[in-house]
Amino acid sequence: MSKKDLLAEIEDKKELYSYQKGDIDKIFERLDNAPHNYHLLYQLPTGGGKTVIFSEITRRYLEQYNKKVVVLTHRIELCKQTSKMLKAFDVKNKIINSAIKELPDQEEYSCFVAMVETLKNRLNDEKLEIEDIGLVIIDEAHFNSFRKLFKSFENAFILGVTATPLSSNIKLPMYENYSELIVGDTIQNLIEKGFLANATTYSYDVGLTSLKVGINGDYTVKSSDDLYSNMVMQEKLLHAYTEKSLGKKTLIFNNGINTSLHVYESFRHAGYNIRHLDNTTTTEDRKEILTWFKKTPDAILTSVGILTTGFDEPTVETIILNRATKSLTLYFQMIGRGSRKLPNKDNFTVIDLGNNALRFGLWNNPVDWQHIFKSPEYYLESLREDADIESNFKYVMPDELRKKFSKTIDVTMDIHEEFKFTVKNNLKAKSILEKSLEQHATMCVENTEDLVEARKLSKELNDDIEYRIKQYCICLGNVTKNYRSWLIEDYSLKLTIAIGRIYRIKIMSED
Repeated sequence: MSKKDLLAEIEDKKELYSYQKGDIDKIFERLDNAPHNYHLLYQLPTGGGKTVIFSEITRRYLEQYNKKVVVLTHRIELCKQTSKMLKAFDVKNKIINSAIKELPDQEEYSCFVAMVETLKNRLNDEKLEIEDIGLVIIDEAHFNSFRKLFKSFENAFILGVTATPLSSNIKLPMYENYSELIVGDTIQNLIEKGFLANATTYSYDVGLTSLKVGINGDYTVKSSDDLYSNMVMQEKLLHAYTEKSLGKKTLIFNNGINTSLHVYESFRHAGYNIRHLDNTTTTEDRKEILTWFKKTPDAILTSVGILTTGFDEPTVETIILNRATKSLTLYFQMIGRGSRKLPNKDNFTVIDLGNNALRFGLWNNPVDWQHIFKSPEYYLESLREDADIESNFKYVMPDELRKKFSKTIDVTMDIHEEFKFTVKNNLKAKSILEKSLEQHATMCVENTEDLVEARKLSKELNDDIEYRIKQYCICLGNVTKNYRSWLIEDYSLKLTIAIGRIYRIKIMSED
C-alpha cells in the first residue's frame, strides 16, 4: 500500500459510524462513573473497527482527563499499525520497542504504545517507569500474556478489546480479570449495514478422529500434519479449490509448516499461482510475498499461523480452512481475513476442511458473548465432539455437480435407512453397497453419451462415495481405518465395471 493510499484509508477511518459512536459513549459512561481502577472488556467483530474506536477513546480521554494512556499489543506489527492510527486521530504517541531502554523524553508524550513482553521486561529491569497512567487499553485482550502487567497498573482503568471474549487458556478465564463485558454490534448486523462482506460457507466431510488434542486445548501440529499432508486430503483440498475458488484470490490456513509446504507443492504441480508463508520466512521475503499477493488477482497464499492477526488484505476473495481448530477465537480470526468490503466485493467464500462450521456454527450466526464471558467452561464443554459431527454430517451434492446428473431424478441414498432394511429383512450388509453401486453407475450412464464420458463423470462422485462408505462403516460398528480405505478403493473399481455392464445393456436395448 502506498503512503498516499494509507493516508486516504486512515482519513476514512477517522469518520466514526453510528454503532462506533454508541459503543464509545457506553465505554465513557463507565470511565466517568466506575472506580478509577475498573476493568472493562469490550467485544466487536473483526472488521468492525476496534482500532478506530480505541484511538478515538484515547483522543477523548486525553482531552478530558489529566492522565496518560498506554496501549498494549502482543505483536510488533500491531504496535506500528496502532501508532499510525493514533496519529491519524491527532494523538502524539511513542512506541516502546526493544530498542527503548529508558524514557527521558516521556514528558513530551501523553500516549505510549508497547508490546507486552517488551514493557514487562523494561518494568522488571526498573529502568523504565511511566508516570500518571490513567487508562490502559489492551488490544486482542483474550491473550493471557497481558495478565502479567496488571499489577503494574493497579491504579489505572483497564479497557480490554477483543473480537472474542474467550480466554486463550481455559484455566485463566477472562471474568477473573474483567468486571464487565460490553458487547458491540453483531457480524450479521454489520453485514446488513454494509460494513462487512457476506460469507458463503462450503463444508467438506473430513474425518478428524485421528487428531490429537494438546495441552493448549487445540489439535496438535503433528497429528494435523499427519492428516492434512496425506494424498487424500491434498486431493480433497485441490478439488474444493477448483470447484469453489478457481481464479479467485485465496488464503489457505494450515496448522503445520509441513502441511503448508505440501499444499504449495500440490498446487504448484497443478499449475496454480501459489506462494508459501510461515514464521520462519524472513522479513524481507514476507514483505515481497505479501506485495505479490496484493497485486496478483488469482494469487493463492498458503500460510501457517502468522496471518490471523495484524494482516489486512481486503482483496481476499476466498478463505480456506485447511485445518481443524477447537479455538473459537482462531476460527473467527481466520474467516475475518476475508470479510473486508470493497466497492466491487460484497461477498467472499469460506471453504471449511476441518468441520469448524459444524463445531462453532456459521461465521455470521448469533453468539451469546455474555454467556461465553461468564461461563466459558460450560460453553467449551457444550461444543460437539468430532465423532458426533462426523456421524451427523450429511453430504449434499453441489449444485454445479447436480446439473451434470440432471437426467436422474434422485441422486441420494440414506445408508442408515438401507441398513435398517437389511437387518429387518435378514439381508447381508454388503447388499447396501451393491445397491449404491447400481445407482451410481446408472446415474453416470444415463447422463452421458458414451462409455468414456460415463467413467470420467464417475470420478466426480468421490465425495459422495466416501460419505456413503463412512456411513456404512458407522452402521457396521468397529471398522478399522484400513478397512474403510479398502472399501473405497474396491467401490471405485467395481463402479467402473458396473458402468461398463449398464452401458452395454443400454446399447443392446437401443439396437
